[in-house]
Amino acid sequence: MERDPFAGIADPTRRKIIEVLKEKPLSMNDLAARFPEISRPAVSKQVRYLEACGLVFQKQEGRERIVFLQLQALALVDAWLQEYASFWNDKLDGLGRYLDGSN
Repeated sequence: MERDPFAGIADPTRRKIIEVLKEKPLSMNDLAARFPEISRPAVSKQVRYLEACGLVFQKQEGRERIVFLQLQALALVDAWLQEYASFWNDKLDGLGRYLDGSN
């Protein structure tokens, strides 16, 4: 089942997994070790969710499954945010002028 990348980044644990994988791809065991507060099956479930969102992929290397970051799916999120950038820039510029007294 393919999921929306917005759903992938909605959860703080999944965002942390993405952050950890920015450094380098990790085996499932090494990735799970970075999250001692949750079980390995829970980390695996989150990775599968991220995979369904197109944000990571897994590759079998010997006995290990390696998890790789795949950030192309975030281009959709970035494009959506860019639609609102000018809105916020205008609002923040107006606030700056107001605070400077040059309104």
